Amino acid sequence: MGPVANVLLIEDDAALGRQLVEHLKREGHEPVWWTRGRKPSEAELAGVALLVLDLMLPDVDGLDVLKHVREISDVPVLVLSARQDSHDKVHALKLGADDYVTKPFWPDELLERVRARLRRPSLERGSTLRSGPLEIDTEARQARVSGQRLELTRVELDLLTALVRKAGKPLSRAWLLANVLDPDREATERTLDVHVSRLRKKLGDPTLIETVWGAGYRLRGDST
Repeated sequence: MGPVANVLLIEDDAALGRQLVEHLKREGHEPVWWTRGRKPSEAELAGVALLVLDLMLPDVDGLDVLKHVREISDVPVLVLSARQDSHDKVHALKLGADDYVTKPFWPDELLERVRARLRRPSLERGSTLRSGPLEIDTEARQARVSGQRLELTRVELDLLTALVRKAGKPLSRAWLLANVLDPDREATERTLDVHVSRLRKKLGDPTLIETVWGAGYRLRGDST
C-alpha cells in the first residue's frame, strides 16, 4: 500500500466519484470529494498532495478552477475529461495540468497515474525544491547540485527551476521561450539551446537534462 496522501477529487458524476473514492481509500489515500466546481482557497489546498479535476463541472468550469489553482498553488493536478479534442488537452496542460486522462478509463489506469504523480518531487511554494542531486531555494534564488552551489544566470536558474518543477516530463521549446527567456530580448530556439548547453556544463552531468526530440527538454526521469 502506498503512503497516505490527501487527494482532492472534484467530479460531478456521482457513480464515478464514488468509485474513485473507494479505490483511492483502498490505496491508503484520504480523498476529499467535491461534486461541484468551485475555486479552492490556499487553506483548502494546504494539505493536498494531488488534485484530481474533472473539466465539465457545474457552477465553475474545470479550466477556470485549474487556472485559479495555478495562481495560488503548485499542487500536482491530474485532469479528467470526456473531451477528446486535442486542443482541450493542450489548453489544460498549458494552464498547468500535470497529467490528462480521457474518459472512459479503467480505475486501475487512473490509480497508476496517481501513483506516478505522487512519486515525483513536489514543490512547496516559497521554499526548497528538490529532485535527485538538485536543490533549489526558490526564495534565495540559489541552486545546488550534490551540495555544491551553482553560479547561474537568471535565465539558467529559471530554466532549471522550470525543469525541476516538471521533473520527468518534457517542456516544449515554445513554452520555455514564452515563460523562461526574457521577452524583451531576442528569444529564439537557438538562444534557448545555448542556455541549455551552458546549464548542462555547469551541472557537471550533461545527461541530467535530456533532449526530447520533437518536444523539447526534460529533467532526467531517474533523477526524481
